[in-house]
Amino acid sequence: MCNDRTNSSDAVEDAAAAAAATVEEDDSVSTSVGRRSSYRSLRSIREIDLLPAEAISDLHAIASRMAAAGYGRECVQVYASVRKPAVDSALRRLGVEKLSIGDVQRLEWEVLEAKIRRWIRAARAAVRGVFASERRLCFLIFHDLPLSTSTTNATATHDAPFAEAVKGAALQLFGFAEAISIGRRSPEKLFKIIDLHDAIADLLPDVSDIFAASKAGESIYVQAAEIRSRLADAVRGILSEFENAVLRDPSKTPVPGGTIHPLTRYVMNYSSLISDYKTTLSELIVSRPSACSRIAPEGNENAPSFPDLDLADPDSQLPLAAHLIWIIVVLEHNLESKASLYKDAALSHLFIMNNVHYIAHKVKDSPELRGLIGDEYLKQLTGKFRQAATRYQRTAWLKILNCLRDEGLHVSGGFSSGVSKSALRERFKAFNAAFEEAHRVQSAWYVPDTQLREELRISIAEKLLPAYRSFLGRFRHHIENGRHPELYIKYSVEDLETSVTDFFEGCPPSLHNRRRSHG
Repeated sequence: MCNDRTNSSDAVEDAAAAAAATVEEDDSVSTSVGRRSSYRSLRSIREIDLLPAEAISDLHAIASRMAAAGYGRECVQVYASVRKPAVDSALRRLGVEKLSIGDVQRLEWEVLEAKIRRWIRAARAAVRGVFASERRLCFLIFHDLPLSTSTTNATATHDAPFAEAVKGAALQLFGFAEAISIGRRSPEKLFKIIDLHDAIADLLPDVSDIFAASKAGESIYVQAAEIRSRLADAVRGILSEFENAVLRDPSKTPVPGGTIHPLTRYVMNYSSLISDYKTTLSELIVSRPSACSRIAPEGNENAPSFPDLDLADPDSQLPLAAHLIWIIVVLEHNLESKASLYKDAALSHLFIMNNVHYIAHKVKDSPELRGLIGDEYLKQLTGKFRQAATRYQRTAWLKILNCLRDEGLHVSGGFSSGVSKSALRERFKAFNAAFEEAHRVQSAWYVPDTQLREELRISIAEKLLPAYRSFLGRFRHHIENGRHPELYIKYSVEDLETSVTDFFEGCPPSLHNRRRSHG
């Protein structure tokens, strides 16, 4: 009898190993098709015979005699006492830990992430291998035996031995997922919770086949279905909390040089991941951002104002798409607030340009995200960063370009008219000072996208260089005919062209090791 028990335990672990191998195959299929979560793994219950046919026949005969003698309940108890250790051993081999809900909720999230990954693999192997094989064994031994003294309950108790043997292990297995489903919600948990939701949703048909057919095991299926429902609620709640967190991000320190704000990178990377989980989230997110969720509470002066959500064709969009657009809208709204922290208006516009350009390119570079958000909204984003670039140039360069105008340089008298050399000298001095200040300041500003940086420099050069060349052509000889012309004409057109290449590098020009002659 002891030897049979050992062999049976080994067989259960073989069932676990077989199911685990199936999980490996399913995972490789998931990887090969290039999907995240949302992937429904192959239906692959791997039942194996836990005992030799002769042993099963003997056990069936023993159980039949005990049931006939009125010892059906005792038969179930003895059977369960033998099978429970084998099932528990198999789950331990799969890596299922005995953790209470409190134990799980006290763990750091980084630790839980790894445990969730292991749990998903273990749960597939446990349900499709261990539990399925145990149910098969139970069926072979007890399927035609009335284990209850009550005729009305006879059918309902056919699976009682199976439930007695595995219920504790099943509750322990799903208890981990239950602890996650009722735990504290925060944005960083979203994607692992989706993975967990998908794993349970994937297993539910198998759990139903294995447990729900009997009254004794039905509670296991009910528990798994409730966990899936709570995980779905958690996903919806986390997405809503993320939207509010983006709107209320409290950082009040402007990023140096007007570069991309860390919030922008975080939100757009997060949004890209959301789009990768499109299949599941499209099923779970069934309502659009509601108007009431975008109204600040009355009497709360510290509550942020809420932007409008203007969708081109809301009825044709998935609710998930509306939420993604809303996330970008509230991000832009927050960035406008952060832009106001800069004392230099030109830098404020550069900051908006950098960040909206980054948003647009993240959308463009992610096929899934672009497909959800749509080209119409992408065009709006492109227009916004170009508008910010125009505003930057107008704010930063209007004063400098005004120095190169003729107004105020000409004098007229009764007998002669011409150019005021003193006014012209002051104009050259004003231009030199303004350009040097722009060069000093804007070289420390940063445009991280190389293509955008070069486009901006070209745009500046296209406005500045022709204006300066024309100004020199009209008035140079007036200065060169006077004393110390080098004090006023400090730069050639080529000098300015070279200087513009220093702009938006994110460090002072002295660090560029660039030497110029301004003769």
